[in-house]
Amino acid sequence: MPASPAEAASAVVGVASAAAAASAPADFQPGPEWPASTRLDYKLRGNYRGTVTGRARVEWLREGRRYQVHLEVAVGPGFAPLIARTMSSEGVLTPLGIRPERFDEDTRILLAARRRLTLQFLDRELVFPNGRREWAPPGVQDAASQFVQLTWLFLTGRETPRPGHEIRLPLALPRKLYAWRYVVEGEEQLDTPMGPLAAWHLRPLAENTGSDLRAEVWLAPSLQYLPVRLMIRQDEQTWIDLMLQSAPLQAAP
Repeated sequence: MPASPAEAASAVVGVASAAAAASAPADFQPGPEWPASTRLDYKLRGNYRGTVTGRARVEWLREGRRYQVHLEVAVGPGFAPLIARTMSSEGVLTPLGIRPERFDEDTRILLAARRRLTLQFLDRELVFPNGRREWAPPGVQDAASQFVQLTWLFLTGRETPRPGHEIRLPLALPRKLYAWRYVVEGEEQLDTPMGPLAAWHLRPLAENTGSDLRAEVWLAPSLQYLPVRLMIRQDEQTWIDLMLQSAPLQAAP
């Protein structure tokens, strides 16, 4: 059986590096504006060479200043998924939000070779999977940490959701660094397995991303601005739509 968020969070302790320690004052401790360790389960539908279904899970794990985010997606039947992808981010929480240190992506496609990619976030530098190095802009996020950073920005009032508002978010994906922006489309009423739920719809604005994935996100104020829906696209013919299927499972603060 999978470990609970509280049990899994304990595994995060002791991973801090010197670079992470330098990113915030020595006495900095994240406050209650950061969600407690949380697990979100989603129902998946989409298109990949035809209509597909599946499941997904997001886990946010926090212990002191350390965090991990895991996004697991399985397309197809659970016993033999056509595609299984895990994206993991780990790092430190700072007064300016999430500071990733490492991002890992593990992709398994039926009858194809397994692919693993690692993106490293050094003090002022990004190291891409092919070894290329690039300057790391302040506030840069990865494919998994970006959603929790958006949650934190709204929870703390650093960003206010209103139609037409743009949020600038440097985003390092496995291929390259993007000057990413999210535009707030508006507040929408979603029909979820838990009943109608109001959520703010954020749509990405970015240069041509090629094979890199783009994600629209719906954040629910009544659920601490956690992502209640995610629409992840590679192109017009390849996409998955994740809808929260049950109330978040959250550890005690």
